[in-house]
Formats: sequence, C-alpha cells, structure tokens
Amino acid sequence: MRLFAKGLTMGLGGMMPALAIGLIVSKAMESIGRNPESAGKLFVPMLLGAAFAEAIAIYALVVVFTL
Repeated sequence: MRLFAKGLTMGLGGMMPALAIGLIVSKAMESIGRNPESAGKLFVPMLLGAAFAEAIAIYALVVVFTL
C-alpha cells in the first residue's frame, strides 16, 4: 500500500506540474508572438509561474521520501 501511495504521489506530483509549466510557457510564447514588444514584460511573470509550478513537483518528491 505504501509503494502504491509513493507511486501515485510521484506520478501525479510530476505529471501535473509538467502540464502546468507547458501551458504557462506556451501561452507566454503565444502572447509574445501576437505582441513582440511585450516580451520583456512577460518574461519574469512566466518564470515565476514556472517556478511555482515546479515547486509543487519538489513538494511531491519530499512527500515521497517521507512516506
């Protein structure tokens, strides 16, 4: 049961942030494609969004190691 919990936690905890990061970056690139002058304004919020999404994966990894 514990192995199943670890696998499920790491599976969902790794898959969902990866999807979120892909969505964040794709929407930022789409937005830059429409308005190239906004690239400087979108870069920092895009990186922050990706970092926060990646933090969820790191939390999932920590939870797996504590189970």
